[in-house]
Amino acid sequence: MADNHTMEENLAAAQASLQRFADAPLLHLINGAKVPSASGETFANQSPIDGMHLGDVASGDAADIDAAAKAAAAAFVEWGSTPGVERKRVLHRVADLIEEHAHDIAVTECVDTGQTMRWMSHAALRGAANFRFFADQAPGANDGQSLPTPDHVNYTTRHPIGPVGVITPWNTPFMLSTWKIAPALAAGCTVVHKPAEWSPFTAAMLSEIALEAGLPAGVLNTVHGLGETAGKSLTEHPDIKAIAFVGESATGSMIQAQGAPTLKRVHFELGGKNPVIVFDDADLERAVDAAVFMIYSLNGERCTSSSRVLIQDTVYDQVTEMIATKMKNVPVGHPLDPTSIIGPLIHPRHHDKVCSYVDIAESEGATVIRGAEWADAPEGGNWVAPALFTGANNDMRIAQEEIFGPMLTAIPFTDEADAIRIANDVPYGLAGYLWTGDVGRAHRVAHALEAGMIWVNSQNVRHLPTPFGGTKSSGIGRDGGDWSFDFYMETKNIAVSFGNHNVPKLGG
Repeated sequence: MADNHTMEENLAAAQASLQRFADAPLLHLINGAKVPSASGETFANQSPIDGMHLGDVASGDAADIDAAAKAAAAAFVEWGSTPGVERKRVLHRVADLIEEHAHDIAVTECVDTGQTMRWMSHAALRGAANFRFFADQAPGANDGQSLPTPDHVNYTTRHPIGPVGVITPWNTPFMLSTWKIAPALAAGCTVVHKPAEWSPFTAAMLSEIALEAGLPAGVLNTVHGLGETAGKSLTEHPDIKAIAFVGESATGSMIQAQGAPTLKRVHFELGGKNPVIVFDDADLERAVDAAVFMIYSLNGERCTSSSRVLIQDTVYDQVTEMIATKMKNVPVGHPLDPTSIIGPLIHPRHHDKVCSYVDIAESEGATVIRGAEWADAPEGGNWVAPALFTGANNDMRIAQEEIFGPMLTAIPFTDEADAIRIANDVPYGLAGYLWTGDVGRAHRVAHALEAGMIWVNSQNVRHLPTPFGGTKSSGIGRDGGDWSFDFYMETKNIAVSFGNHNVPKLGG
């Protein structure tokens, strides 16, 4: 669905939406009520556009997490036994309200994250689609299998695991929050949500929408705060049975350690250094369009971005020239301008990290090709121009480390075996993309790549019933379709005898 609002309309909507965050500190939502932190502490939220103060946010700690976890545990008694058809009705109402507020959500997210309206208008609607998809699965969430033997009938059933913690990232926070929260609620779990502190606003909007839709108090609780305080308290809380986390691989490792004493189930969507492999028999124009889209959209702040392009040496110069030409025409601009593709990066710390890779690339001997900057960029913003690194090899830091910005590393390869070797020679294994006209090669390479998801002759086109997740340092578990319920629910086997099997006799 296209967004037809003008820059002026987007600015006006953003100002109106953000005014409520400027008037008073953004509060937690615990047990259906907006409450400040028990400590009274807040932290400041700054605009990535110009560094201006957007508002203060309640800074949660162990006391606030404890209150939210207890509320979720109490609410689970009823929500966990609510019929799936009723959960479906409520979650569809959440989706309705998301669609009603989609423009306000989108403009708020643009200002809060720096992502451009071109992508955020779709992200808000994808959030509604996530709720609708999992709402429709709720009536059958408990269903299992019949597994008979000659003397018993075995059947399985599933039950919600209980209160769960959801920790979401800052890059597309609203959509990714719905991707985690919707299946948890559809399964019958209750949720304590800790959104990223760098982009807290739309998480508050989601929890308010859910309450308005009729979700009972305590079923979805939102606690704002820093990872080392609120996040750590959530992963350690004994009432929380599982943690679903999207973010950096190093943080996932810490969360796993923090949850170990309480034997928490974990689901991680972590980093990536995803290859797009272009063979010389591919449709090069389509391959280049897909590679450019997957790295320069969403500010390059996307875990599934095609951050390495591996190009067969026979067409390496041709393809890199095609990419460079397109990259130089990718406009950087105000996130609320419908013509902008790249906006400011989320935070000064992240901006400095991303920009440091230009110097790293040059020091390693790669050639840096820069795209156009925005001449009218406001002072104090986290602005960056897109870049392409050519003449690279896979041993360089620009090929091994997740940059998480609009910078693409181009690496040549000789043949199929060389492409597979280079593609797999990173710590990550989230996604892979390959372009070829040889159907046999497509299957061979897809099977050989060490990644959870492979797209052949395509960019990342998501189909919600399919499994989403990575291998190696890119994550644990799968989301999507029934795989989400496998995480949020416990499976029980029940064996009933037909009465004709032998029962051993001991002791006479």
